[in-house]
Amino acid sequence: MSTSEIRRKIEALSALPVDLHDRDVLLSWRQSEENLRFLLLAAEILERIADAGISARLFDSGLGIALFRDQSTRTRYSFRSACNLLGLGTEELDESTSQVSHGETLRETATMIGFLTEVIGIRDDMFLDEGHRYMAEVADALEQGHREGVLSQRPAVLNLQCDLDHPTQSLADLRHLVETFGSLEALRGKRLAMTWAHSPSYGKPLSVPQGVVALMTRFGMDVVLAHPEGYELADEPLAAAREFARLSGGSFTVTDSMAEAFAGADVVYPKSWAPMAVMRERTRLLRSGETAGLAALEREALATNARFRGWECDEERMRSTRDGRALYLHCLPADITDLSCEAGEVSRAVFEQARIGTYREARHKPFVVAAMILATRFAEPAAALARAVERARPRRRD
Repeated sequence: MSTSEIRRKIEALSALPVDLHDRDVLLSWRQSEENLRFLLLAAEILERIADAGISARLFDSGLGIALFRDQSTRTRYSFRSACNLLGLGTEELDESTSQVSHGETLRETATMIGFLTEVIGIRDDMFLDEGHRYMAEVADALEQGHREGVLSQRPAVLNLQCDLDHPTQSLADLRHLVETFGSLEALRGKRLAMTWAHSPSYGKPLSVPQGVVALMTRFGMDVVLAHPEGYELADEPLAAAREFARLSGGSFTVTDSMAEAFAGADVVYPKSWAPMAVMRERTRLLRSGETAGLAALEREALATNARFRGWECDEERMRSTRDGRALYLHCLPADITDLSCEAGEVSRAVFEQARIGTYREARHKPFVVAAMILATRFAEPAAALARAVERARPRRRD
């Protein structure tokens, strides 16, 4: 894309209302549609600027601090890449080597890491009913620290995945859909199957499917959620999905049949998650250190999963989609039958055909994170991007 085309997109961005400056991005369904549209277009512009070889460094100094309470590859390095793209240094807080291990309170930790920090990205998806609450408490401590004059600025808190939502993932998924189908408007009436799929892992969070159903219904898609009995999602994102479908003219339905969800689908998203009852018990056992109980819970949960080994995205199911060519989505890593596991979410043949597409899907995430940083830290984010394009400094010098 030429710089003149990038400038036109920045002009379009400047016309969009946005209400994120000095705020946080925690739950996507609590964001206004205007904010989401702004983030999507800003992510696209940042991607085009990077592809054009132009530096998007908007900070001369400052930190982006990551706090990962669970394992991560894509999201961890997407956050680092986004910070680096905009000119921020990065630091990852390891709770085991901090004073947290000596009894330092969460509010104290949040304030101490807030000095000269622009953004704090948190991943806390292991503990059901606790991850979002943890992020909200960090945000509240930062707000108080700034209000009382301890912090010269109020860092933004970004949800890099919690127990309820994974907004950087679902927005990257939506960017991929826009890139594939041509526009947000082109998604209206498209059928998306968000389905549970079998996994040899028992404790996968619910946040990805919850984020997907609540986001895609907002833009007029016909979303079908499919899962076996016992694998229901949380009430808040489901209520949001129903309301957004009503407002957008899309639809939201729930079925216990993977085949029904796939039939005629334009997009499929086969992804395993754990029953809420299992996640709550897992949280209790992890907190209490009951290793024997955890082992027993895992055996029981895997036995339950095994009852639904047939919930796999295979070639036969893909043939039932629209023209047999539905777009396959996954947040990665996928459980691939006969490759990463004996029986998983997707057959080896289907995944191999879709593999490069999933990499393109993942490619959008650093730019989504960068868009969140841009929108939360700059009072006039479109003007900041325009200055970067006008400077036209190369990202690297040959």
